[in-house]
Amino acid sequence: MFNSFKRSLPEISIFHLPTSAPSTKALALLRSSLSGPYPPTNPKKPPLEFTLSVVEDVPTPDQLTTILSYLPSKTASPASAFISAHWPDERPDNVKGIATLAKEHPGALRWPIVVDWADGQAAVGDVEGVKGILETLRKKRDGEAKEEEVYKPKGWFS
Repeated sequence: MFNSFKRSLPEISIFHLPTSAPSTKALALLRSSLSGPYPPTNPKKPPLEFTLSVVEDVPTPDQLTTILSYLPSKTASPASAFISAHWPDERPDNVKGIATLAKEHPGALRWPIVVDWADGQAAVGDVEGVKGILETLRKKRDGEAKEEEVYKPKGWFS
């Protein structure tokens, strides 16, 4: 009866730069997965359920540290994960420096930065990575992925 209280919707944040084409495409993809069938190729499927947070600002250094730990491949430096390959100037070697640089020059960052805080997944500058996050949510919805084990105490009614 009370199991519904234990389960909350996954929270996905997109750190979004409206002038970035990949960021705009990722945001459209996230919004369409909430409002229409997902995957879009199967109209009989319902939309995904998650809370979408659109942040038109740079992540904080603490957020960048967490996001770095969520990335599927561990990079040699934070700069290689977050700074655009086209950035011609000096690259900071720590997350605090990256956050400062991005505040001053938003184009230096790889946009979008999409994070599934509940599952510990992130995609930086890559729409395909966003599709991977959505696919994980779809698999959970459709019962193809194993949910985390919920604590079920043994007691009178078990």
